[in-house]
Amino acid sequence: MDGLLAQAREQHLKVVFLWLASWKNGMSSYPPVWVKQDTKRFPRVMLNGAKVDVLSPQSQSTREADSRAFAALMAHIKAVDGTRHTVLAMQVENEVGILNDSRDRSPDADAAFAAAVPAELTRYLAAHKAELYPELHSLWEGQGAKISGTWTEVFGPGPRADEIFMAWQYARFVQAVTAAGKAAYDLPMYVNCWLGGGDAKPGDYPSGGPQPRVVDIWKAAAPPAGPKIDIYAPDLYAADFEGWSKRYHRDGNPLFIPETNSGPNGAANVFYAVGEHAAICFSPFAIERALVRDAAPDAAPDAKPSQPGPRTPTPQLSASYNVIAQLWPLLAAAQAKGESHGFLLDKDHPIADFPINGYIAHVSLDQIFGFHAEKGFGLIFAAGPDTFYGAGAGFRVNFTLPDGKVQVGLAAIDEGVFTNGKWIAGRRLNGDESDQGNYWRVDQSQTKIEKATVYQFQ
Repeated sequence: MDGLLAQAREQHLKVVFLWLASWKNGMSSYPPVWVKQDTKRFPRVMLNGAKVDVLSPQSQSTREADSRAFAALMAHIKAVDGTRHTVLAMQVENEVGILNDSRDRSPDADAAFAAAVPAELTRYLAAHKAELYPELHSLWEGQGAKISGTWTEVFGPGPRADEIFMAWQYARFVQAVTAAGKAAYDLPMYVNCWLGGGDAKPGDYPSGGPQPRVVDIWKAAAPPAGPKIDIYAPDLYAADFEGWSKRYHRDGNPLFIPETNSGPNGAANVFYAVGEHAAICFSPFAIERALVRDAAPDAAPDAKPSQPGPRTPTPQLSASYNVIAQLWPLLAAAQAKGESHGFLLDKDHPIADFPINGYIAHVSLDQIFGFHAEKGFGLIFAAGPDTFYGAGAGFRVNFTLPDGKVQVGLAAIDEGVFTNGKWIAGRRLNGDESDQGNYWRVDQSQTKIEKATVYQFQ
């Protein structure tokens, strides 16, 4: 770790470390061999009547050992980095949950599942009833919103109750490890989630991980006072990038994406994540390489990536990062005011309308002189009473006012760059490039920045 910190400082980088201890991708491949060999002290999950090489989240001895180790790590980070702040945050475990079944089938797990739901969980559900995730709210309400009973009585029969049960077990474990680490050095800490979309059932993805529908269960498992998990984060490789982003950016949970696609998909998605949701992390998996999935569009829409392919450049992502870095000081200020929006456009979703700075922005796929873009992406934000910056590729914008009584025209459109924080205007694009003043167009020739000024007339 000290070597990694030295390298990061040499390259003027910051670090987020991943604590791969009891679980990684639902499996227990990282614990030391003395843990793996001792199934009595560190019991295992059982599936189909046999132990599997996965540590049980119900085990107090495992939780205590993991917590002590994590606390020791955090104490060391504080000692070597507490004044330099190279390490910004910590991920606690990795994609926890049960694979190949909806829950653990060990005798201890069966007994706990047949017992009453812990009162602290049902009290939390009752106290936060109005804010619960809709799917969890409907499931609980459908069973009569009971505040006592077994897991099946409170949440109904079937795999969803199993998933909630496992979410409680993993959450109690990971919340305890997090609290121990924060007691040693209070950095922001998050947990990540292998998403289950479409027709996937608990066990097809790790059952019990912080899926949106069980994040409330994870929150209920936190200690009522003291340190707890700060962020619930999606490993977002799914085709529905917008939908999953919205599911996680809710109820005070910022959008933090620790794993996602690189290549062209990542280059587009980062504009939506940052522009629409003020994402505080967007981390393409194997950023130095092109993902196999990016070159394989027929992959399942919610599939995780396969192993990284050969080293190949990712110019699209570099271009997106370069543009966002230029905009960052102004964009951050606009985000704080709620005056930025991101969007992803395609043939199935060619339009995005939203209010911004007193106007209504109508964003659509770019088209002109018979040309129709198939995809578009970008963000726009307000930088003054009638001034907007936009970045991305393949989209066009026109503005209206809410009352519709006064018209809005485009006074000027300029492409340009920011150099040392100063706007350097390039070409004025008020002719054919703007369809004779009808649209502010950011065409798909390259990922770039443009500035638009509007005026009102009757």
